[in-house]
Amino acid sequence: MNNVPNVKLGIVAVSRDCFPMELSANRRKAVVDAYKEVYGDIFECLTTVENEKHMEKALAEVKEAGVNALVVYLGNFGPETAETLLAKQFGGPVMFAAAAEERGNNLVNGRGDAYCGMLNASYNLALRNIKAYIPEYPVGTAKEVAKMIAEFEPVATALLGLKNLKIISFGPRPQDFLACNAPIKQLYNLEVEIEENSELDLFAAFNEHANDERIPAVIKDMENELAEGNKMPGILPKLAQYEITLLDWIEAHKGSREFVVFANKCWPSFQTQFGFVPCYVNSRLTAKGIPVSCEVDIYGALSEYIGTCISKDVVTLLDINNSVPADMYKDDIENKFDYSLGETFMGFHCGNTAACKLTSYSMKNQMIMARALEPNQEPNITRGTLEGDIIPGEITFFRLQSNADAELNAYIAEGEVLPVATRSFGSIGVFAIPEMDRFYRHVLIEGRYPHHGAVAFGHYGKAIYNLFRYLGVKEVGFNQPKGMLYKTENPFR
Repeated sequence: MNNVPNVKLGIVAVSRDCFPMELSANRRKAVVDAYKEVYGDIFECLTTVENEKHMEKALAEVKEAGVNALVVYLGNFGPETAETLLAKQFGGPVMFAAAAEERGNNLVNGRGDAYCGMLNASYNLALRNIKAYIPEYPVGTAKEVAKMIAEFEPVATALLGLKNLKIISFGPRPQDFLACNAPIKQLYNLEVEIEENSELDLFAAFNEHANDERIPAVIKDMENELAEGNKMPGILPKLAQYEITLLDWIEAHKGSREFVVFANKCWPSFQTQFGFVPCYVNSRLTAKGIPVSCEVDIYGALSEYIGTCISKDVVTLLDINNSVPADMYKDDIENKFDYSLGETFMGFHCGNTAACKLTSYSMKNQMIMARALEPNQEPNITRGTLEGDIIPGEITFFRLQSNADAELNAYIAEGEVLPVATRSFGSIGVFAIPEMDRFYRHVLIEGRYPHHGAVAFGHYGKAIYNLFRYLGVKEVGFNQPKGMLYKTENPFR
């Protein structure tokens, strides 16, 4: 992934002046050793913070080392002012964790009371309006704290990514796609930049790339990727020209930001003017870590980028699209997988899912658009989709959204793509999420979410939830288990 930040973790131990500093320092060293043994590198700041002067010295050390995500570790009770000012002045993602007591025969000079100090640390963070990542249970042994740090790393990746992200959009949303509305104030609250452009800007840039000398090399790369799926080779020159256009736009327009995603218009006038559909190019850029959302879905692109940062893998954006027919459920799912019919659905988009996330794939044309634009004739301007069934396995379906009232809300649901042939078209899969029917009604409908959802390939609900909480999202919907009623669910069956 070349469009996500590289996290360099660092750890600073803090110590209350009435406790032995060596206790905190030795416990820090044990955490560092445990982390390096299992998870990788972390910078160990050798200055233990007991007061504000120590805090300034430690801050200078971690900055000089290039640390961009910091762990403040309470090896004992900790100094409330110095430790929280450290978090404030660091200016990047910060995690707080505390040491558990080690041995029952060492509870006099070896007792650190970090269990108590963690409470005061959290209180002082709130007093100073400082955001910090606090694990689910933030007190543990060296190995346990090392695991907490490992769980912090993907959250820190996403936070650093958002702080340096620009979303570039082209065109207004298509008519009747009001569900993809995007109040931009919350983007600024998240420190995300937004650049909104006209389709004409994109069209002009595309035309300027006609006969670009790089086109043949991109065509060759597309041919290698498509292989036997290269069913419409005549459209590749235009697609290659478009891909180069978008990549050049990034370099010319990223400005002060390091990372870029797109939210682009893709119909209905796109086909008649550009002469193709952009789905395959969207899939290729997404595979490079540069998500391109369909239908100018700005918060869809934002959600995809979050999934890219957290999973460090390719993601996709799909419609929560259609129900699974009862006969198909009976033939292919019932008694083979532990899901009811209502817990299954099909996730679909025209052809934007990367080749690496499809079981097999080929270049086709957008059938729905062809009905209106090229009825009863050989496809031409509707060519450009990458179609196939989505690979089976674990997934996380999620979305961060600014709703119609310009409030941040979000949902997360873990499930899987079933190894069931879809018998349909587009980039598509048969999805199964426990209690999906209730989640659909009481989160997606009740929460007024649009039809697009981001898909990460794996179970990343815990990290995504922790990120949303860090960002201040008050309502994070999830697929609640049986017996746990939603606020709007009728208790009378």
